[in-house]
Amino acid sequence: MTTDAASDPTSGPIVLCDIDGTLIRVGGAGVRALALAFEQMFGVPDALRSIELSGRSDSWIVGRALALHGLPDSTETRAALLDAYTSILPGVLAKTDGCVLPGVRQLLRTLGARGAVLGLGTGNFRRSGFIKLAHFGLQGYFGDGGFGEDSEERAELLAIGVSRLRPRAPGAAVVVIGDTPHDVRAARAIEARAVAVATGFATREELEAARPDVTLPDLSNLEAAVEALGA
Repeated sequence: MTTDAASDPTSGPIVLCDIDGTLIRVGGAGVRALALAFEQMFGVPDALRSIELSGRSDSWIVGRALALHGLPDSTETRAALLDAYTSILPGVLAKTDGCVLPGVRQLLRTLGARGAVLGLGTGNFRRSGFIKLAHFGLQGYFGDGGFGEDSEERAELLAIGVSRLRPRAPGAAVVVIGDTPHDVRAARAIEARAVAVATGFATREELEAARPDVTLPDLSNLEAAVEALGA
């Protein structure tokens, strides 16, 4: 599926979407698949057990896990891990209960119809992020963005995502939507509008402490979501 949101230049806002906990819920499939990749490559079981994961980029998580277990951190090691992870992930997703979060499909269709430039601002590696979206039939809404391999720091990967999408909307406002305080703080760091959704592990109080422009319980109220995103 390819939608207008991923193909035609527009003058609408640039909307960078987080994936896990914002668009979809995968029941920990990504964590399990990455842990299995560590076990397959290095014989280390449950390699991520003591690492704080919420809102972190995959490159940050991989770097911490390699250091924690005294493993070599090199471009070659990371590339091999990514290959192992993305080969394991589809099978784990197929065995895990997951879902598209409330209102997401309708919101993405509406944003595309209204001329928003939809992109991803996610800690997922590009390949794993699109594997997750494809599992739920959402991959066609997004053309590009900022991804986990772009930077360990979420603000920097968001800025890279904006730079990739900016040619399609030179003067457009930028909006970031996510489910963690990290998403909100990163949006603030790049001077984007920050929309928080309380559909992940963070509570509404934790999200609001990061001072988003808007906090929504979820995306099921289309009118409220469109208004929050400025579309």
